[in-house]
Order: sequence, then C-alpha cells, then structure tokens
Amino acid sequence: MKVSLHNKVVLITGASSGIGALVAKLLAERGAIPILTARSRDKMLEISASIKSEHAVYEMDVTSEEQVTRVVSEAFKRYGKIDVLLNNAGFGEFVPFAEASLAHFQEMMDVNYMGTVRCTHAVLPYMVKAGQGHIVNVASIAGKMATAKSTGYSATKHAVLGLTNALRQEMRGSGVMVSAVNPGPIDTPFFERADPRGTYVSNVRWFMMTPDKVARAIVSVIERRKPELDLPWTASAGVRIMQLFPLSEALFGRFMNKK
Repeated sequence: MKVSLHNKVVLITGASSGIGALVAKLLAERGAIPILTARSRDKMLEISASIKSEHAVYEMDVTSEEQVTRVVSEAFKRYGKIDVLLNNAGFGEFVPFAEASLAHFQEMMDVNYMGTVRCTHAVLPYMVKAGQGHIVNVASIAGKMATAKSTGYSATKHAVLGLTNALRQEMRGSGVMVSAVNPGPIDTPFFERADPRGTYVSNVRWFMMTPDKVARAIVSVIERRKPELDLPWTASAGVRIMQLFPLSEALFGRFMNKK
C-alpha cells in the first residue's frame, strides 16, 4: 500500500549533495515538505534554489548534539510535526586496518553511527507522541557483506543496521516505522574521499548505480513503508547466499575485494 507524501514533513541529513539532495527534490515533486540539513549552507542554498515548493534549510552537523537538538526543535515549531527522518549523512575511507589511525575509526563512527543515533534520539519523541512517523536509515551493503580495506566503514554500517533492527522491534505498535536502505556503490562524491586514487571506482564502475536510481528507491521505501531494501538486486542475492552458506565467502572474496 502506497502512502501519500503530500504535506509530509521530511527531515533529511546530508542534504547538500548526492543522494540527500536528489531525495529532497523528488519529495518536493510529490508534494512533501523537505527539510534540508547539512554542514554546508552554501551548497544547500544551491539545492534550495531548484526547489520551488515549500521547504526549509538548516545548517546542522550531526556530530553536534546541541545543533541536532536545536534544529529538530526549530523544525517542529515551524511545521508542528516531523513525519519522516531520513538519516543519510555519512562518509567512508578505504584504508587497510594496519595503516588506519584510531581517529579514522572514531570519526566515521561519530558521523555514520552516532550521527544517526543523535538525530533519531532527537526526533523520535515527537513521532511517538504523535503516534506516527517513519525513520529511514541509509546504511550500506557493506554493513552486511564487509570487504577488505573497509573495516572502519563496514563497522559503522553494521552498527546502523543493528540500531535499525532493534529499534524497529521496540517501535512495534507505536505507529513509528523504522527502515534501512542498504545500497551498493553509487556514482556520487562519496568516493572523492573514500577512494581518492580511483582504484575501487575503476574496478566496480560496471556495477555502480546512478544516484537517481537510489534516490527513487529511497522515496519508494518511504511511500511503501518497507522495513528494508538492499540495492542492487545482485548484491541482495549475494548477501542471501553468504548468509545461507557462510563458506561461500571464500568464493566471493576475489570478486568482493576490489579496493
């Protein structure tokens, strides 16, 4: 069953570029009210200029509890509700474990996982009180099928999935849905930091999804209130095979380790 997005207030983190920006535009086209949040106000204002319907822009760093709490409070005061939270902010760095500093792990965990925790913790009380809402966490196939040189990144996405699955159980009967979207590689600026030499991108170019495809899939998850979606279907099939047959990891190893 499809839920109408008309007049739905959707708070999006990491909305200054890539998937977050595209989802904001698609939601606006469907009559929703996107609230764009990110650290770069200038980039968000560029996105804002292309959205002609009602929307809002707030500068917000998901690593700052004070900023997250303030922005969520201001957004609620402005619209009287937050129907959907899209936890999209995150980044990755592909580094061999032995070469990675502790800061490498701490920074990614602070943004990718704790950023999701902070935003969810701030928004959830409003949703519970309203008796309805939808939290959508953008995790990753890496959270289910880890690969070499992504120990830090994969760990953060494993954590996001653990949070998502546990919270979904807690929210049963509350009217609040909790979903995870787990994409494989996407052709976005994410890889400018994750893979500055372009080795991984070059090896998986044929497999990479377009940002538009993933953005539309996220909107579909919101519309249909799906609990989880793995992208693309080939990655989803690989995850299921590895879960059913753990020894298949050795067979997939050469294919998976492209970093």
